Amino acid sequence: MKRLLVIPLLCAAPFLARAADYKTDADHTFVYFEVLHNGTSTVRGRFDTVEGDVVFDRAARTGQAKIRVDIKSINTGSKGFDEHLLGGDFFQAGQHPEAFFESSAFRFEGDLVRAVEGNLTLLGRTHPVRLNAVRFNCYQNKRLNREVCGGDFRADLKRSQWGMGFGLPGIPDAVRLQIEIEGVRQ
Repeated sequence: MKRLLVIPLLCAAPFLARAADYKTDADHTFVYFEVLHNGTSTVRGRFDTVEGDVVFDRAARTGQAKIRVDIKSINTGSKGFDEHLLGGDFFQAGQHPEAFFESSAFRFEGDLVRAVEGNLTLLGRTHPVRLNAVRFNCYQNKRLNREVCGGDFRADLKRSQWGMGFGLPGIPDAVRLQIEIEGVRQ
């Protein structure tokens, strides 16, 4: 199993009445980040390798998510920039090759999942994070002949909380995470 950092919010379709297990779909699961670069432009990148397991029980309005992100799978479109981000100034991928998210609660509005709360471990530090659902959906995938659930989620973080202080204050502390995740029911 590859090592990764994702943040999950998988949901079950309205007809589900008991807990179901989902595995993240590597072709449809990514963690994106964006940060303002010295007040001039927005720098964006993503982690291409994210894996995890989600258990979701719509009827009980509960869930569990465990997601791993492979820090070395970073992709900004620039090899040199990727190498800088992987080094000691930012992700320190040699010492901390993975990031983890483990949920503590799924939050609902009626029957809909609106957020997943949990802990994000990055650079050896763990802090609470709330992943807000922008959208989610479940459908029957005809190619796989299985149910697939997933969506888009967002969180705003301060990178210094995890010890990533390079470039402050020139490079802002604020980082937006955008998570695209789909899970295949097992």
